[in-house]
Amino acid sequence: MWIGIAVVLIVIWLVSFVALHVSSALIHLLLLIALISLVLHFVRGRSTV
Repeated sequence: MWIGIAVVLIVIWLVSFVALHVSSALIHLLLLIALISLVLHFVRGRSTV
């Protein structure tokens, strides 16, 4: 689940950065959330659920 959220957020960030040419705080916040999600996924490892 975490990897899916991270991928979606990174894709949204890339599309909005390229399409809108805007480097606002919101776009970079999305990237930061995606990276944190990705790191949490690898730190926690696979769950049994």
